[in-house]
Amino acid sequence: MAALCRDCLTPFDTGRRCPACGSPRIVTHPELFDLSIAHMDCDAFYASVEKRDDPSLADKPVIVGGGKRGVVSTCCYVARTYGVRSAMPMFKALKLCPDAVVIKPRGKAYVEASRAIRAMMEEMTPAIEPLSLDEAFLDLSGTARLHHAPPAIMLARLVKRMEDELGLSGSVGLSHNKFLAKVASDLDKPRGFSVIGAAETDSFLRDKPVRMIWGVGQAFQDSLARAGIRTFEDLRRWDRKELHARFGASGDRLWHLARGQDARRVHRNAPVKSISNEMTFFEDTADADILDGHLWRLSEKVTDRAKAKGIAGRTVQLKLKRANHALLTRRRTLEDPTQMADRLYRAARELYDQVGDRGPFRLIGVGLSDLVPDAEADLSGDLLDPQAQRRARAERASDAIRERFGHDAILKGRALR
Repeated sequence: MAALCRDCLTPFDTGRRCPACGSPRIVTHPELFDLSIAHMDCDAFYASVEKRDDPSLADKPVIVGGGKRGVVSTCCYVARTYGVRSAMPMFKALKLCPDAVVIKPRGKAYVEASRAIRAMMEEMTPAIEPLSLDEAFLDLSGTARLHHAPPAIMLARLVKRMEDELGLSGSVGLSHNKFLAKVASDLDKPRGFSVIGAAETDSFLRDKPVRMIWGVGQAFQDSLARAGIRTFEDLRRWDRKELHARFGASGDRLWHLARGQDARRVHRNAPVKSISNEMTFFEDTADADILDGHLWRLSEKVTDRAKAKGIAGRTVQLKLKRANHALLTRRRTLEDPTQMADRLYRAARELYDQVGDRGPFRLIGVGLSDLVPDAEADLSGDLLDPQAQRRARAERASDAIRERFGHDAILKGRALR
């Protein structure tokens, strides 16, 4: 059986240790050197960057996120042993792990680390599809001749370089399609390297829970459970037409994934269709000032991302979730695309005023869609608002100050609500 040492990158036949260096960190699989679709996911990325940059944090539980009323962006594996998880309310995380070191996110540091990892990937293949700063799909089909090594060796070399040169670790999933590669990358974190071959796909998936499917959240799990579907084996009992009739397009997708089928290709620079940001409250609120302050902060975050990507959006979306989880959404199409926080906020505020329902709400979100290059943004301004252009110039000046002195160098009063 094909085997690979993850420390010295020596390929060999099956064994418990590498015959070259004696390391027990080996990966073995019959299809190891035949597969080429991979998913690489950094391990606790934000927290790992913080520990790398501050060695005194090495053995401490670290949480990256907001203050006591914020949420956990990510946490290190030490904190996870206490039960802390991403997206958990900060007060709950600190109850579970009172000795945790809480660090505010440093976006610039994470972007720089992500770019360094991406540069290493680019040396391996041009077929890279980033999903976020810390994870990406890679297609290494046809690269063995170029690198004189199969994809598995190149992937092991990538994560070894990440540790040696950047002080960051990652976990690799290798398979014959994107769905299974992503599943594999979660099987042995941190510092994992897992393989799901074509021959074992059916047997591997059979007894696995459907929550393993990317995008099947708790609400969808509950819906599937009501239909008697909890595992892949349950899912396979359903006829394709019946699944589609019950769950729409998602049912058709589930039918294919239940059989380990995923025809999606790894797309380099997949187009962004929308940009959004949302906030879940720890206590449901109907306070108009609090909601208005969040509308502004969310609008700033969305437009900051739009400016960074050089895009703008024509359609504004407001999302509200009531205390009973009922969802309200409203949309408005602008006269011309925008990437200005002021215009997005004003449009979102108008949508909020139109809702009529004053809550209490457990979530609020703001988004931009119908995206275009920023050259098409904010050309005509708001003819009904003669002060719009003045506010746009002020916002551009504020952006320049924040770029030079940091995000908190200048704040609007409404952002403090």
